[in-house]
Order: sequence, then C-alpha cells, then structure tokens
Amino acid sequence: MAKQHYPQLPDTGSLDAATEHAWLDHLAGHRESADMARLGQALAAARELYGDTLAPGGLQLLLAQAQAASIVDGLQLDSDALIATLLSEAPAIPGYDPDALQQQFGAEVARMVSLMWRLRAMASGSFEESAEPQLEKLRRMLLDQASDVRVVLIALARRVQLMRVLKHVPEPQRLAIATQTQRIHAPIANRLGVWQLKWELEDLALRYLEPDAYQRIAKALEGKRAERQAFIANVKARLRAECAAHGIAIEISGRPKHIFSIWKKMQRKKVDFDQVFDVRAVRVIVDTVAQCYEVLGMVHGLWQPIPGEFDDYIARPKANGYRSLHTAVVGEDGRPLEVQVRTRDMHEHAERGVAAHWRYKENRGMDAELERRIEWMRGWLEQQEEGDAGAPLPTPDNVDSEFEAKRIYVFTPKGEVMELPRGATALDFAYAIHTAVGHRCRGAKADGHIIPLTQPLESGQHIEILTAKEGGPSRDWLSAHSGYLVTNKARGRVRAWFKQQDHDQHVTIGRHSLDREIGRLGVPRPDLVRLAARFNYSSPDDLLAAIGCGDLSPIQVANTQAELSRPEPDEIIPQKARRRAAAHKPGSSQVKVAGVGDLLTQMARCCKPVPFDPVVGYITQGRGVTVHRRSCPVIRKLDEAGKARLVQVQWLDEPSEGRFLVDILVYAGDRKGLLRDISSVFANAELDVLGVKTQTDRRHEQASMRFTVEVQGMRQLSQVIDRLAQVPGVVDVRRQA
Repeated sequence: MAKQHYPQLPDTGSLDAATEHAWLDHLAGHRESADMARLGQALAAARELYGDTLAPGGLQLLLAQAQAASIVDGLQLDSDALIATLLSEAPAIPGYDPDALQQQFGAEVARMVSLMWRLRAMASGSFEESAEPQLEKLRRMLLDQASDVRVVLIALARRVQLMRVLKHVPEPQRLAIATQTQRIHAPIANRLGVWQLKWELEDLALRYLEPDAYQRIAKALEGKRAERQAFIANVKARLRAECAAHGIAIEISGRPKHIFSIWKKMQRKKVDFDQVFDVRAVRVIVDTVAQCYEVLGMVHGLWQPIPGEFDDYIARPKANGYRSLHTAVVGEDGRPLEVQVRTRDMHEHAERGVAAHWRYKENRGMDAELERRIEWMRGWLEQQEEGDAGAPLPTPDNVDSEFEAKRIYVFTPKGEVMELPRGATALDFAYAIHTAVGHRCRGAKADGHIIPLTQPLESGQHIEILTAKEGGPSRDWLSAHSGYLVTNKARGRVRAWFKQQDHDQHVTIGRHSLDREIGRLGVPRPDLVRLAARFNYSSPDDLLAAIGCGDLSPIQVANTQAELSRPEPDEIIPQKARRRAAAHKPGSSQVKVAGVGDLLTQMARCCKPVPFDPVVGYITQGRGVTVHRRSCPVIRKLDEAGKARLVQVQWLDEPSEGRFLVDILVYAGDRKGLLRDISSVFANAELDVLGVKTQTDRRHEQASMRFTVEVQGMRQLSQVIDRLAQVPGVVDVRRQA
C-alpha cells in the first residue's frame, strides 16, 4: 500500500468547486460510474452539512474529510468507505439526522458513520506517560469496537490526515495528539499490517515529540541521500551481475529506512547514526531456499562480513514464523551495509502480514482471542492488495463467530477505560469499579440516559452509576435467569455480602439441608469437625453456613462423609480373612479389596450399596466377595465365624460407568394418577425400575411405595429423590436403610 498523493487537494484553505471536480475525475479513473454518482452526492451532502466549519489545523472541515477520503481510496477500500469517511463528522453537526443518512446512502454507510463517531469519542481522552495499561485497553477497544475492518482503516486514515497538518495546531494539543498517535494509532496500524500508514504515523509523531532527534536524523539522511543512492545503485549492479554469472535470477531493491525506526534502533542499542547498520540496505528475492544461501555466499565474497551481524532466520525462524537471511557487510567506503535474502514465499509471508512483525517489535503480550481477530483483519487486507474484488467484506452479518470480540470497553465518569466481558451489565460495571459501589447501586446511565440494570453494555459508552447512601444487593441479582450479573467477580461479591449478613441463618439452613440429605441417602451421621477440615473451613459452623448460602451442595458433603466413613485397615477385618480373600482370582469391579487389588465382587441385594457408601466385603463360597453396606442388618447379625469371613473393601477413586440397585421409599397422600406421576419421574431420568411394591392405607388415604431402581451413583440418586419430592402429594422420599 504505497502512500497516495493527490495534487488536486490543497494542503490548506478550502475545497473549491474546480478542485472538487478535479478530485472526482481522479477517482473516476478507477471506480464505477454508479459509485461516482453516490460519491458526488456524498460530497454535496458533506458540503451542505459542514459549511464553513474548520477542522484542527485551520483548514476547511470538508477539505480535511476529502484528504482523509483520498487516503482511504489509496487503501483500495470500497465506495461505502469513502462516503462514510466524507460524512464521519456529520454527527457533530446540529440537526444531523441518522435516519436521513441511512435512507440516502444505505445502512452500511450509516453504521460506519456511527462507529466512527463512537471511536472518535473513545480516543478523545488525555494520556499520561505512566498509563500504559490504560493505553493498551484503548488500543484493544479501538480494534474490538470496530466489527467492520473498514472502520479501523478509516480511523487510521483520518489520523494520518490530522498528523499531516499538525504543525498548524497549538502546541499543547499538538503534543497530546502526537503522543496518542505514537502510542495508540501507530501500533494498531502495525498490528494490522498497514505498513505505509504505520511508518508515516510514527515518523510524524516523532517529529513533534522528539523534534531535535528527528531533525538530526533527517539532516543526516538528506545530507547523504545522493551518496547513499549512488552506493546502493553500485551494490545492486555488482550483485545483479554476480548472480547472473551464476545463473540465478533475482529481484533486488533498496530497502527504505524510516526516521522513527532509525531513532528506535539508536535508542535501543545506544549507538550513533553512523553505527546503525541498516541505514543503507538492500533486499534480494530469489526462487529457492538453496539460492538464498548461494546469494549469501556471493555477498560475503564481494564484501567483508561484520562479525556477529549474521542471522539465519531460515534455519531458525522467529517465533512468529518470520524467515529470511540477514547479514551486514562493510562496503568499499568502510561503512556498513545490510543485506536481506529471502524467497518469494518468505517475502509474501513477511510483507503481507502473516509473520505479524508486531509480535516481536512491540514487546508486549497478546491474548489468543485478540490475535485471531487481528489475523482475520489482516487476511482481508491481503485479499484487497491482491485484487480479490469478489472477497466479501467482513461485517457483523458474515464474520465468523470465532472472531467476534469477546470483551467490551466502557468509560467511567472520570474517563478511565474499564474492560468487561461481552454481555456485561451496568451492575457488573459497578462492581468492577468498587465493591461498595456495586452493593449500593440502584440505577445507571449510559451516555446520559437511564438504562435498566439488566441491559448489556456496549463498547464506547460512558457509564454513570446511581447509588443509594445505604443498603445492599438483592438476592435476585444472583439468579442466572434475571440477567443482572454476568461476571464471576460481581457474583462472588454479592455472595460474600449475603454470607456475611446471614451467617447464623445460613448455619441453620445448612444444618437442616445436610441432615435432610444424610437421611434421604442413608449415609452415616456427619462428623462435622472432619468435614470442615476436609473442605478447608475453620469450623463446623462455617461449613454449615457454606451449605446454607449455596457455596457447597449438601449432596457433595454427604458423599464426602461417606468417604470419610470408610473403615480403617484392620478395623474389622481379621488377618485370616484377608489371606483367604487373596486366594480368589481378580476380576473387574467397582471396588477393590485392601492389599490384594481387584477381586471378583458382587453387590449385596439385601442392602444395595452405592458409591460411596461405607462398605465391607463378605467372602462367599465360590461367588467371590459380596459387598454390603456396613450398616446392613445381615452384617450386624453375623456370628464370630461369619465375622471371620469379612474383608475390607473400598470404592475405586473413580468408579467406571456402572449401574447400582437401590431401594427408594416414597410416602404420599393417596390419589388417582400418583403411580403414573412417580413413574414418569423415573422415565424422564432414564432410570430402569426393576421392582415396585405399594401399600395403600384407605383409612388414612396414604400410600407407601418401594421402588427398586438402577442408578449410577449418589449424585443421580440425590437428583431423582429431589424430583420425586416435587410430585404433588408426596410427603417424604428416602433411600431404604
């Protein structure tokens, strides 16, 4: 993308009718007649809107917009982009009607104008030297806000136009604009691969921020321009002749060095201008990798290489995939010359943006989501450069969801940028500012207008939180369906508030919930001291409060209690029984016998154990080990001879997929259709019912039922018990002890 010059447009003053016609004639040379008709209408509309309004730098606003549109035209964007550029200042004019704009020029132009105006508001703040994190958020915001890549390119073109007339802007404003350009716009141009705009933005920003250094380097370059051009011409001729003698076809060109790049290298290496090796540089492009090394040998044969200045990025590519040979040699005049050698594919990779130079030049981390988004933008730029006129423009209608921005950036009343996930609400914003602001939030304004607390925010909005002097959050804010909160941080702050306020109440609720779950599942009474330590709570009350406020589920604690209730080695299992168990052949199982690995096991039908019930094994005659719950009446009634056949077993840490029989007792008021409703619960849960026993007390109109079903574990058992308890008329549901 070479820098485009339009002699038809003056640098100062206004855009007169003759100049306007000449400029339109220039555009007509490479645009369709239908597009030119729309451009003519847009220029007339802009002239009527702007009138004699002046732009920064003192020139007519219409002329400034036309200059920016000329740069956009040089980027080979479509006519909608040129029209949007011409009319991008329309929202600042009193009486502007966005509906009329859309009706005349279409929804695409109206949307781009709206986005441009929002981007302009985003970049209008002040920037302190120490506010690098804030600047990075603004860079991200400028990219993420623009769902249409053309909008970013228009913003960059407008900034180039402003920088070209910056000398006419008062000094305080001039320095602020130059700082903003160097730290925001130039890095974005770099990230997108719009190299010519990047270089011009960087050079012009340096001109005003470091005027002495800029003038010193500019004079050094200008003073030796003729000498440097003659030297490069001689180098190209000698190298072209040497390669021709060896039958190698090459493309060779002098590589321009920009003032900002020279200054940056002088700063980084702490060297003078004469010690910058690549002020004089050539780039050689060949067909094959082998020819790269052949040409390198010729270069080192023609000129003396400088030690330590050779880099083989072909054998050892940079982390970003960049490949090339770099070397520095001493010319006939004793001064350094840089030579780069690469294949055409390598050159395309480096120059078209795939190598993504910004990854190593900007020296700051990037997240994967933003990198993918930038690569998508760069890919479209490459299509435009290659003349792919049929390539669809990336707009919100056709962009792949993979590249949709996942964050938004909004302003505080003080002008600071806050980064939030897409979909975040004003309440999320309030908690991002400060926990106390979130707790006392009662309303919000976006760009001066009251909005609901559940309304998702948009990038670029200025958000103001309306607070009460006292008060706290609402429990409705925690509801997943209410839409009040999106961020985990804000949800955590609300939970913490209620946890602190209702600790005693939560202890009572938690105790009741745990007792109910323990009783329903038939596991041992909880050892709250051990459970509190297991879940890293300082006391049993804190554990119960966590259950009561929803941080822990009672089924999770009940399952852990079952694990803690497993028997210790040698607690009930005689040594003789363990030796007898070891004689059995191992087989697949959900449990293992302590000390000997897997054995052939089966679940007892009398008590029907489920992971992770406290269990014990009973060695049978010829049928392996039968696994019983420790509370099983059969085990409790064993005589001394029977106890000698007990063996310690425990559940595998992660039991494989399996089905376990359980008996579920249901007590309910008798009514017509009760059995049907209960059966539908099992059917919806996809559980097999292997047995049903019902009894009806006609006198008291009560029914008791026992269902034998197959479950996968305690969690599924708890879920189905919960659903059964919600059936109308059901009084109690529990697992049979």
